[in-house]
Amino acid sequence: MESDSTFVAPEGVYSVTEEHKPSTVGQHTVTAAPILFPTRISTAAVRFPASKGVNPPGLSTLLGGNREKDYKKDKAPTNLREREDGLSVSSSEEPDEGNHSPELSNPPMPDILSTPTMPHDSHNNIFSHGPSGKKKTVSRPKHNMRTTSSTFITRVHSVDNLNKTLQSKQGETTFLFYNSAKCFVWTEAGAKVKEPLVRVYFSAYPTCHDVNQATISPERLDVIIGFSSGDLLWFDPVSSRYGRLNKQGRLCNSPCTAVRWVPDSQNLFLVSHADGTLVVYDKEREDGAFSPQEPWVPVSAPSSLDESSSNSSHSEWNPLDSIFVTMPPWHPVTAGAAFQAGGKAEKEKTAKNPVSHWRVSRRNIVDFVFSPDAKFVAAISEDGCLRVIDTVAEQLVDCYASYFGSLHCVAWSPDGRFVLTGGQDDLVTIFSPWEQRVIARCQGHSSFVSALAFDDIRCDGRTYRFGSVGEDNKLILWDFSSGALHRPKIHNAHHQRLSMTSSISLALRRRGESTLFLPPAGLSGGESPLPKYHPAPSRNEVAVVQPVVVKHIGGDMMTHIAFVSKGLLTATKGAHIKLWIRPLAVQPRHLRSQSMYRRGSQVDSVS
Repeated sequence: MESDSTFVAPEGVYSVTEEHKPSTVGQHTVTAAPILFPTRISTAAVRFPASKGVNPPGLSTLLGGNREKDYKKDKAPTNLREREDGLSVSSSEEPDEGNHSPELSNPPMPDILSTPTMPHDSHNNIFSHGPSGKKKTVSRPKHNMRTTSSTFITRVHSVDNLNKTLQSKQGETTFLFYNSAKCFVWTEAGAKVKEPLVRVYFSAYPTCHDVNQATISPERLDVIIGFSSGDLLWFDPVSSRYGRLNKQGRLCNSPCTAVRWVPDSQNLFLVSHADGTLVVYDKEREDGAFSPQEPWVPVSAPSSLDESSSNSSHSEWNPLDSIFVTMPPWHPVTAGAAFQAGGKAEKEKTAKNPVSHWRVSRRNIVDFVFSPDAKFVAAISEDGCLRVIDTVAEQLVDCYASYFGSLHCVAWSPDGRFVLTGGQDDLVTIFSPWEQRVIARCQGHSSFVSALAFDDIRCDGRTYRFGSVGEDNKLILWDFSSGALHRPKIHNAHHQRLSMTSSISLALRRRGESTLFLPPAGLSGGESPLPKYHPAPSRNEVAVVQPVVVKHIGGDMMTHIAFVSKGLLTATKGAHIKLWIRPLAVQPRHLRSQSMYRRGSQVDSVS
């Protein structure tokens, strides 16, 4: 029954209904650039208003064409909220905008955090509500992409009558964004379009991108694109306008490796760079004059407000035990303290980018993902560590070692209970941040795992569905039950980290890993316990999950997977994208996001 374009899952048959490939028509010189960075996918589900004269339901509707509408209907209210779209661009923004940090729908709750909070209250952190005042008008980026003279944008190609095409749409439409070489593409998924809606060619390589899910509307789409040059570009494909941040790498010239909008935020987004840093940006701000403090450079007369989560400015920074935070003068902590001490209140008006700067690792930060409530970030790096970071306190909470080698991908479950990683150990590992341990390992890939994602529709808090793709060109679907995997095979595995101080190097050598990134002998980090570091448990200490579906897909190497209401999307390094349609109508299993860390209290058992 299976073929190259179908596979059978427990719920039915998935089949390819459309494919997207790079266009060879009108070949431009920049399209001949080699593909150096993997293709990544971003999606946006937009609900267009129905026209007055609504046609009766067609055959496709009667046969289940609208099988996922109920799921998106629940999400529509948040997706249709407007956001302020002025981006930090080379031209100046209006100075009286206030430039507050955006509001989150769920403000941070410091009382449930597990780690010690930084010396500031809930109003002095980068994700806090700004001071009350008049509501700012929605701002737009300053530059028109079609008439720009910038050499950064080399060519823009769009379909004829794009505005008319968008105005004629009704109901829910899923838009798809992806990068291919030096090109960024906007197209529609599920409509079998002949060519993309827009193709933009740049002088640098787009490496990562993200759509702001909180501000999606028929009138605008807010897309942040990161580049190999370190540049960041905010792009609204509906209006064809853009703005630039970190122009020519003035704040960080290291390639962007991942970018994510802060959940439910209209302004803030986070960017990871290949130099091991995570940088917080506000799209309403211009680039400021900023030089991050390097942790290996001695700090003279350190201020109590600077690098406050680096533990000590006088000792060697240990990336296994902390992150190194550099707070610019306009950071809410430093600005708030200056104001309380009688400083100038106009600092709030002159706030610029970056909002904050975190040095997380000495190696490349490969990817990261927010927890659903935006209070934590799970970041992975080439040093083989998964780091969980408290975004409110700006501190490292936990650091987990991979079984072997570098990590390539990470995902957080919709309810915040589990974190997935994949990488060079050919495994998908399930972590429980609640219990600070590895829940299970998923065995099925025979090469590096390239990407993974949860299928939100098929997750209900008891069972979870996720998918992964690897360099072995396997598409694998997995199901696991949190109740069945609540306890490891060896009960004492969770307490191993309490007595691993003297054997940490041996543990890494036993697995064949390098000890290059451990603190040198004689430094405080090498002689004292690392309470936040968790070595990888052995194979016989962790439960194993077997695949539900293994589908080998011929062709180029697989680089990405994403789930949408209609099905799942896969992408190859050469930007060959397939939409696999779902077999049956699926009722959404709603999950309630919750904070994970209650280290001081008894953790509720997972049923």
